[in-house]
Amino acid sequence: MSDAVVPKGQPIPGDPEKKGWLFKWTNYLKGYQRRWFVLSSGLLSYYRNQAEMAHTCRGTISLLGALIHTADSCTFVISNGGTQTFYIRAQDEVERQSWVTALELAKAKAMLVRASDDDEDQMSSGAVVVGGGEGEGEDAGRIDRELAARFHDLRTCSELVARHGTSLQRSLADLEIPPTDTAKQVSERATLFRISCNAMMNACSEFMNAATASGTRLNRALQHERDQKMRLQEVVEQLARQHDNLEKTVTARNTSHTGGNGSGTGNETEDEDHEFFDAMEEGVSTTMDDKTSFVIKVPVNRKNKVKSGESSDESEGETVTETQQVIFVEDKERAESAMGGAEAGIVATKASDKEQNFKVWPHVSQVTSSIDGRARRVCVPDKPNYPLSLWSIMKNCIGKELSKIPIPVNFSEPLSMLQRLTEEYEYSSVLDQAAQFTDPAQQLAYVAAFTVSSYATTSCRTNKPFNPLLGETFECDRMADLGWRSISEQVSHHPPMVAQFCEGQSGWQCWQEFTMTTKFRGKYLQVIPLGGASAMFLASGNKYTWRKVATTVHNIIVGKLWVDNHGDMDIVGEAGPATGYVAHLKYQPYSYFSKDTQRKVTGVIKDPQGVPRYVLQGHWDSRVEVAPVSSASADNTVCKTGKFTLAWERIPAPSDSHKWYNFTLLAAQLNESEPGVAPTDSRLRPDQRLMEEGLWDDANTEKLRLEEKQRGARRELEAAAEAAAARGVDPPAPPRPAWFSREAAPGQPHLRHLYNHRYWECKARQDWAGCPDIF
Repeated sequence: MSDAVVPKGQPIPGDPEKKGWLFKWTNYLKGYQRRWFVLSSGLLSYYRNQAEMAHTCRGTISLLGALIHTADSCTFVISNGGTQTFYIRAQDEVERQSWVTALELAKAKAMLVRASDDDEDQMSSGAVVVGGGEGEGEDAGRIDRELAARFHDLRTCSELVARHGTSLQRSLADLEIPPTDTAKQVSERATLFRISCNAMMNACSEFMNAATASGTRLNRALQHERDQKMRLQEVVEQLARQHDNLEKTVTARNTSHTGGNGSGTGNETEDEDHEFFDAMEEGVSTTMDDKTSFVIKVPVNRKNKVKSGESSDESEGETVTETQQVIFVEDKERAESAMGGAEAGIVATKASDKEQNFKVWPHVSQVTSSIDGRARRVCVPDKPNYPLSLWSIMKNCIGKELSKIPIPVNFSEPLSMLQRLTEEYEYSSVLDQAAQFTDPAQQLAYVAAFTVSSYATTSCRTNKPFNPLLGETFECDRMADLGWRSISEQVSHHPPMVAQFCEGQSGWQCWQEFTMTTKFRGKYLQVIPLGGASAMFLASGNKYTWRKVATTVHNIIVGKLWVDNHGDMDIVGEAGPATGYVAHLKYQPYSYFSKDTQRKVTGVIKDPQGVPRYVLQGHWDSRVEVAPVSSASADNTVCKTGKFTLAWERIPAPSDSHKWYNFTLLAAQLNESEPGVAPTDSRLRPDQRLMEEGLWDDANTEKLRLEEKQRGARRELEAAAEAAAARGVDPPAPPRPAWFSREAAPGQPHLRHLYNHRYWECKARQDWAGCPDIF
């Protein structure tokens, strides 16, 4: 376990049940480190020193359901099911036993408290269902009175037993003088009986106190539920009023036809409404959906947004708290004139760019290319119909650690995560078009369309890609036919992290550092990307950064798998004339009750002054359109746009692609064998190749061998570090990426993996001396 600061804050306050110095295992480099441990309220927390207790908790483990066992005479282990494990060493065996006993008692107490809380929850929920008035309080008082009466009866019986026991002892003493052994035994048993009765009365007294306290808590819970019900009713009524006011405001603005000023009504739009409505243009039937009008909430305080320039190992940034609802309506009367100027500007831009040799390269489906004198393939072998036996999978997992259980290739597709990320450049022609524009707002609109296009294939691709091995690489050189080339490398294994760099002949560069965290909620699995991505256009120096939205895979346990992308994305201009420009995209989450079509994306591009310049709308699995803003109200809450033009449209996959993992044409060509690639390239990975050829059993065996080889290399490194620590010398350096170096980008304080621009030179010389042996 690492000693990194965890954002858990202080543990639950209370008087410590036990505290003291112990030694905690940190890592193979530092070994056991002295830490101050505090046991309180069923939680074991540790700090570097006693002074940190006031402000920083280094780590906390809950004893509820935890396993506590001893490793040796001085060491014990605490584990709560695989997510957390503490290896702790005491000074001697006596101190270890003292801590283990205290931990077991605290664990039993925590389980008792949990059971008591569950009972109280059941009682309170049952009471809420039965009634909702003053009857619950009367019932609780009646139960308390009845329990008090029964307790009084028990106390009376106890006093009678005590008196009769005393009389029995006196009678026995009078019968036999001097007393015999039998009389002594009977007297002792009578005394023990009286002591037992007293203990029973004490227990009954504690039961009465607990019942009284439970009744008080029950009354408070009922009162709290009644208050919550009243507040909820008030909120619903307020939302209904706001809904009615907003609908009237939108209707009034569209029917008044004020042109583009909108003064006097800009402050009537309220921000509390959470439902989007289609704005209607004058003269358009109210029964017809106007697909070029929409409402979107955009952030107005950019300081509170997610910092896209943060490193992937940093926090996820602050949450946007201030938003503004903006209504976008297509100005049909001024569309032609507005777009006339825009089109003229585009033509002028293209004319001036001919001197710079800008070119919009075709899609992969529109070219015919070859590898080593033969044409590239257009499909992969069909997916075999292997039955999935859950019992065979579970049988292979028996007796193995959770981290060492191999995932069968039955759940995968014959591509690695490196190749899956490279697939995002299938529609690189959108970046080629963006490179032609000199207006940062227009250029940013097309960059935003490109980011949307990277999700095009996720709608039908539900199989997971292969997890890359540490040091695994993938190159994709399509300069000759598609106008770009990329290099990707797995630069970290814990946590898994991919670094990628791509460059296009039209004068753009893209790079990203991809890592992620997952949340499993039973019915669905949510993947949250943490790394950042960037794009730069060399001619203008414009640089944009963004962070990807979350992806959710539904029906993990039962049903057909389907994927949804949702969340907010902010694309921020960080360099060149584009500095200060922001594109805010909204990926609408799936909702059964939504009036909008599913998989919808809307967005707005703002200049440094916060004025909307372009709007974007479409669907992340089909197409995206952009339009310039022709006019806006004084408060920028109502904007009229020019004619929408197509920025990106998905090319349909081959008709029989469902037979081969729903691959696109580019995906089918990514794993095709090529000569001269690095020995760590994903094309040379044997288990992935066997799966593509349909030999899934052999692929599973080979996959297990590769994973064991990687674990063996890590164990050797850890053993060498331990040996070096024992000798008092520096440990051996961990393996470093071959084509990326971890350093701070110019003007950025955080460390990132940046491309060192050596790969293509080494490939030309076929110099692979720096590549590790991973296959």
